[in-house]
Formats: sequence, structure tokens, C-alpha cells
Amino acid sequence: MSGLSDFLNPILPEEQEVYISDRFVQHDEKGNVVKGPDGKPLLRAFRVRALTQAENDEITKRATRTTTVKGQKVSQLDSLDYGRRLVVAATVEPDFSNSALCQHFETLDPLEVPGRMLLSGEYNKLVDAITTLSGFGDNVEDEAKN
Repeated sequence: MSGLSDFLNPILPEEQEVYISDRFVQHDEKGNVVKGPDGKPLLRAFRVRALTQAENDEITKRATRTTTVKGQKVSQLDSLDYGRRLVVAATVEPDFSNSALCQHFETLDPLEVPGRMLLSGEYNKLVDAITTLSGFGDNVEDEAKN
């Protein structure tokens, strides 16, 4: 029975702070940049979480488009939409669906906020952190063998 309990009680990954750019710095309540002991501005971290396969399935389902080609229905994943949904679902802070954030970036759609807020490389760093935390690219089999 103890073997079964190992699978019934998996260790859940904790949220992770990710520093993706020096463009995001901390500010105090008066709007002044907060500096560390070295005099440099303190960076603001993004906080991300792992996604379960059930969440990933839902994101995939929402990002799949069905069209008719020569009388046949064909389903195809819209990878751009999938990536946007992945980032919004797994990013805890900032909350891309926050109305003030959406308003600042002049959109009603939270899926558009990360693309308007982040530079291309920053966006990729955020995606990398999310996918790594969610277990994509893990070499668990290799680690278990060693």
C-alpha cells in the first residue's frame, strides 16, 4: 500500500520567482525606485506556477481551431494562441487579467497584455520558466538511473 501512497501524494512544485529583465524594478509607496545596499535598483520578479496536465489539456482545447478542408473537418493547434494562454494561466504575478494592467496596455483581452508588456526575449524567458516548472524538458529518467 505504501507504493500507492507515493502516487497519491505527489510533491507539488511551489511557485517560482523569475527575474526576466532589469526593466522591471521595485518602487516604494511614493513611486520612488527601491535600491539595494549596492545602490542598484532592486528588480521586480514575475511569479509563475506549474500547470497540471488537466490545465494544459484545457489550454490546448481552447487554442485548437477546427476548419473544413475539402469537406473534412481538420483540427489544428494555434500555437500563438496556445502560448498566450499558457503564459496568462501560469503567471501569478503580475495578474495579466487585472483591469488596470489591461487598461494601461490598451486592451480588454488579458491574452494580449504579455505581448504588449514584454520584449520578445523577456517573453521567451517567461515561457521557459513556466515550461521548466511544469516539467517540460525534465530528464527525470536520466536522474533516476544515476
